[in-house]
Amino acid sequence: MKMKRWLLGTYLTLVVASYGLAQYPAGTVQLDSLHSKSLENNMGEHTTRAVAVYLPPGYKNSGIRYPVIYFLHGFFGDANMLKPIAGILDFAIATQRIRPFILVIPDEKTSYEGSFYSNSSLYGQWEDFTAIDLVAYIDQHFRTLPDRDSRGITGHSMGGYGALKIAMDHPETFSSVYALSPGALTIVREYGPNSETYRELSAARTLEDVKKTYFGQVILAFAKSWSPNPQRPPFYCDIPFEYAGDSLIVHPEVLHKWYANMPVHMIDSHLQNLQKLKAIKLDWGRNSGERFTQQCRMFSERLENVGITHFAEEYIGTHTSGIYTKDGRIPQQMLPFFDYYLKFE
Repeated sequence: MKMKRWLLGTYLTLVVASYGLAQYPAGTVQLDSLHSKSLENNMGEHTTRAVAVYLPPGYKNSGIRYPVIYFLHGFFGDANMLKPIAGILDFAIATQRIRPFILVIPDEKTSYEGSFYSNSSLYGQWEDFTAIDLVAYIDQHFRTLPDRDSRGITGHSMGGYGALKIAMDHPETFSSVYALSPGALTIVREYGPNSETYRELSAARTLEDVKKTYFGQVILAFAKSWSPNPQRPPFYCDIPFEYAGDSLIVHPEVLHKWYANMPVHMIDSHLQNLQKLKAIKLDWGRNSGERFTQQCRMFSERLENVGITHFAEEYIGTHTSGIYTKDGRIPQQMLPFFDYYLKFE
């Protein structure tokens, strides 16, 4: 119930954020769909995905080409979130926080709630869909500036994770990245073996059992994304930690697969790619809970230790507060960041 209230609060925040913004020149939200061979799978995940596109005021008749910001939604989210935040984008343009731009939100919600924007051998190549198929589609169908210097990637929570990981893997496609309260950067707190999450998962026999806890669903999504296994019903994935009674059992080969997909542990193998990025920023709310503050600090410290210039900011707020409002992180921090670092026509 607590998680449901949190999700309801996030939705209401989006609705309130959009209320009263109609006095600004309005852009348009166009809902498209994209079929991707990268997502072909035998597990029932849909290969045709909704894609929401924000076009700035005056787009239809301007003849101008625009930079594109790719926004990745969080766990439980989908492309529909663009509608309630479009007014904030209008506000940011009208008040010159950013010059006119295109923003794209793909629907990457799965049967297990979130793809984590990762390539899974069983459930679809979600990273390839995002970084390759989606970008090609947007460049073909809209007046974009089809160059890495005019593409940025961002997202919130699971989307912040996806933005960092995809930017680290694809600096030839995206020049800059801003992660809003990213998760899944490493294994800490509720993600870790000493939490109750793995005890509960070890006792789970059905998907309904897993759905009883938020973190159980998140860990299962990690496993389906990073360590799928067609020989392991009923969930068809491997998990690095399990309990037999009170005894913890660690599966290091599975843990290695998880680390290969977690940005804190990707830094050493991605140093050259990180150096190619024009700008990197992440932020997080001080009151988000230790799982977020600890992993974000770890990621920033590791970047600093290997000489990667970046911005990292802890602000007073929770995991969702002060983001989707006129005075929040999106119009006041994230969009001005891209206005500075992206190349406009």
